Parts: sequence; C-alpha cells; structure tokens
Amino acid sequence: MSDKFSPTLRLGDLNDFIAPSQACVVSLKGSKKPLDKKPDRPQVVLTPKQQLEPVKISLKDCLACSGCITSAETVMLEKQSLDEFLSALTKGKDVIVSLSPQSRASIAVHYDISPLQVFKKLTTFLKSLGVKAVFDTSCSRDLVLIEACNEFVNRFKQASSDDGENAQSPLPILSSACPGWICYAEKTLGSFVLPYVSSVKSPQQAIGTAIKHHLCQALGLRLEEIYHVTVMPCYDKKLEAARDDFVFGDNLTEVDSVLTTGEILDLLKLKGVDFKDLEESPLDRLLTNVTEEGHLYGVAGSSGGYAETIFRHAATALFGHTIAVGR
Repeated sequence: MSDKFSPTLRLGDLNDFIAPSQACVVSLKGSKKPLDKKPDRPQVVLTPKQQLEPVKISLKDCLACSGCITSAETVMLEKQSLDEFLSALTKGKDVIVSLSPQSRASIAVHYDISPLQVFKKLTTFLKSLGVKAVFDTSCSRDLVLIEACNEFVNRFKQASSDDGENAQSPLPILSSACPGWICYAEKTLGSFVLPYVSSVKSPQQAIGTAIKHHLCQALGLRLEEIYHVTVMPCYDKKLEAARDDFVFGDNLTEVDSVLTTGEILDLLKLKGVDFKDLEESPLDRLLTNVTEEGHLYGVAGSSGGYAETIFRHAATALFGHTIAVGR
C-alpha cells in the first residue's frame, strides 16, 4: 500500500466478511475489464515484456462491485486521505470542515475533556491550517429529521388513498444513514427492500448540499473553489461521499473528502500539536446546533430517535393528536 495514505487507511491481510461473487471490475493489468477466466487447458503464450502502469481501484469501483477489495489488489483510496486534505489547503482552496457529534464525543473521551471543548479547540486547530469555517452536522441532522417526517406523512396519505398511488409509496419506510447498510441492501436484497428505503439524504450529504448549493453564496465563495471535508466516525462514509448519486454540475461533489476520527488524531500527531493546550475559539454560528454552553438544540431525537420523532409528528399531522414528551 502506498505510504502517502494514512496508516489507518492501509489495508492489511483481511478475512472477507462477504466472499466475492464476481471478478473485480478493475483488471490487474490496469484496464477496467473483467478478469479473463483460466482456459481449460494450459497454454503458453510468449509476449514481449512491457512496463505496466500501477493499478488503481477507486472507491467508485468498489461500490460498483458486488465482491470486496482485499490485500490481494493494489488499492488506492483516492481523494479520501490526509494528503489530499492538506493539498487542498496548500492550493488555496476554500476548505470547509463539518464535524459530526459522534467524532467530537470520541475525541472528548480520548483527551478527557468535554465535547464542547473539542469543538472549540478543533476550530482553533483547523483554522490555523487555513480552513475557512468549521460547522457541525447536528444542524443537518435536524433537516434530515424534518424531511423524514414529511416523507412518512406523504407516503402514509398516498398509501391510504384509493387512486392507486400507494404502489409508488410503499410502507413501511426503512431509514438508515449507514452507507454500509445501503450498499448491502442494493447489492444483496435488491427490489425486495429498496422500494421501502427512505429517499432522504444522510446528515453528511444534507450538510454537503447546504454548503455547496446555498452557503457558498452567503459566504461569497465560488462553488468551484470550495473543498468540503466531513469528519465522521465510520470509514463507510467515505464510500457514501464517492457515490455518483451525489455528483452534480461539472463533476462537483457535495462532500469532497471524508476524514475519520482516527485520521484527525493522526493529523494532530503529524503537526505535533498538544491538543489540550490549544485555545478555544468561538464557534461558527452559521451552521451549528451547539450553544456556547455545549448543549444541542433543535428537533428532538438522536441516534435511534428517528422513529419517535416521526411518530410524534405523524400523530399530529395525520390525526391531530399531540403526544406529551416522556409518554
């Protein structure tokens, strides 16, 4: 594995969770063709020696395959590394970072400080590197919850109508912000499950949409110059950001790169920063649901709280009942 990637991104010997069901879509000879099957009888073919280019398997190739990537292939995780992040800063890109509350909580445990202190210290650290703004994905989680409520109410109304639209709006709704599960559903479960999957984006992609389509104008930034990075607790979020579903315009993406919590710790170590001694900067208020006291505000609900939030909203919107909190 190339040394230019973070140590946590280098794949070692892996025992595959799912055995490959087809040949990799990327040939080991550098062309995107299925690997040729071995002939029934041994054959000897003399070919002139030639210099082969290094094989690159992108995250999009990985998503297009129903198998998996192992240490048997040369894997290059393009656009999803610390080097790419630092390169964007060096090139003068308008880098914006969105932090997930899960990553802030993990770093808080690591350094034995509060999540609010982590948020403010990371704001100091990232802006010292040249980052333009540091936001929080809890605000996009609110947007996702609101859209999920509206989606359920619309599907319920259509499913309850007699005009035949219920075939286009099946119930129940399966909601997941986990790209690993979505990928599993697409590749393994197919049409048996996919019609029931919610069409609402995850908080990561929702904040990417807000930044690339709306916030750039408010900040007076050129869309082409924005480099949006999210900090997430899971490597699968890298796969989500690389999906073609989230590419728009002239090959622009809602999220340009995803760094995991561990990679942020690697970056702090790389820069020789004593994180606990960093000053605490004021938060960027444009996109955050965190108060100066560290409290989250907005739509009620959390991990596992989608069902409760949607249930309460649907009870009011569909039947006029208000369910008291705590009941």
